[in-house]
Amino acid sequence: MVEDRASIAGLGYEQVRPGMVRPELDGKKVWLYGWAHEIRDLGSLFFIVLRSWDGICQVTFSRSTLEKVYLEALDSLTRESVVRVWGTVRVAPQSRLGVEVKGEGIEIVARAVEKLPYDVTGKVSASMTTRLNYRVLDLRKPVNTSIFLIADTVFEAIREFLRVQGFIEVRTPKIIATATEGGAALFKVDYFGKSAYLAQSPQLYKEELVTVFERVFEIAPYFRAEASHTRRHVSEFTSVDIEAAFMNYEDVMRVLEEMVAYVIKRVVEDRRRELELLGVSLRPPKTPFKRITYDQALKDLEELGHHKSWGGDLETPDLRHLAKKYTGFYFITHFPTAIKPFYIQPDSMNPQVSESFDLMYQWLELASGGTRISDPALLRRRLEEQGLNPESFKHHVEVYSYGMPFHAGWGLGFERLLMVITRLTNIREVILYPRDRFRLTP
Repeated sequence: MVEDRASIAGLGYEQVRPGMVRPELDGKKVWLYGWAHEIRDLGSLFFIVLRSWDGICQVTFSRSTLEKVYLEALDSLTRESVVRVWGTVRVAPQSRLGVEVKGEGIEIVARAVEKLPYDVTGKVSASMTTRLNYRVLDLRKPVNTSIFLIADTVFEAIREFLRVQGFIEVRTPKIIATATEGGAALFKVDYFGKSAYLAQSPQLYKEELVTVFERVFEIAPYFRAEASHTRRHVSEFTSVDIEAAFMNYEDVMRVLEEMVAYVIKRVVEDRRRELELLGVSLRPPKTPFKRITYDQALKDLEELGHHKSWGGDLETPDLRHLAKKYTGFYFITHFPTAIKPFYIQPDSMNPQVSESFDLMYQWLELASGGTRISDPALLRRRLEEQGLNPESFKHHVEVYSYGMPFHAGWGLGFERLLMVITRLTNIREVILYPRDRFRLTP
């Protein structure tokens, strides 16, 4: 008969997850919930590879020892069904996992359909479109689950690091009345008959909040209606943002590089199994990261046979050329003021360039930041120079009259950092349910 949980526990069985079954549990009576990842029926023997979020184990049933009700359950079992099994852990040198559970009973908790639309084992390859159409099944593949277990550690490590540095976590509005940085890449929404927009960044709010908390950070989703459809662009992304009073661009660059090094160190320490599943060999980077100026970047490009005129932003082809010389993490600093957002501080010695920086990994831009303007008159002038109406930003500009300290900050693309850590090349692979110009479901 099917045993209930209480009676199983009363018989000395201990609940564990499939990923917890190890040789050191040899001889232990256990019961487990999980998904039937693989099924093999060899007649007298029946094998199930049982999966949980943290790993798999093999459960072996001998038909000659099972009661009828359990035999019927095995015969009706389908892949990806949720099951409860119980038995005894045995070291099994012949098994690819080195250990298995000798099954004594099984209950089907939720039966999956006979024919799945997607192969969770990964034995049948699938296009990115198919993977995203059946995303919840795609995420069940252990190699894909590992991406988001790593992401969980990255989230935790970022928060740990920034809190130790004295930063306070905040939440800012995602429905806003005006563009944070100008531009047309905005999602417009109807807000009770008024026009509103989905936030592109927390920039203005986090600057205002340094007048209260001095050091703030936020990890949150943001939205950009860009037409770009590349392996590194999506319409909804996660940004890690900081802003700090009484710091300049050099100070926050140090915070950024030390945070990245700390995060990778934590991943190496805590997610070895997941890195192995991904086939990734990872080492924490040494700090400080190399720094080059925008002017130096142009000189390097010239030496590499790629001419770039001064004043334009560094585009992907330019960055790919630079990556031939600069591998790993590095900063590009002092971009032309004219191409940076209105809130970036011009350099006091040469206002044509700004106290700005981008954090790069090879050719991929991960973060952007700099010293912010703290003088209200300069802020208004920069708004006008960029063709923006200061009146549209009046609530923000007013704050500068209430005592605005000098301050600096940055925004880091969380998914881009995760791409670097996992060595994946399509940003959609590191987002649970990606959104781009062609995908709104699932």
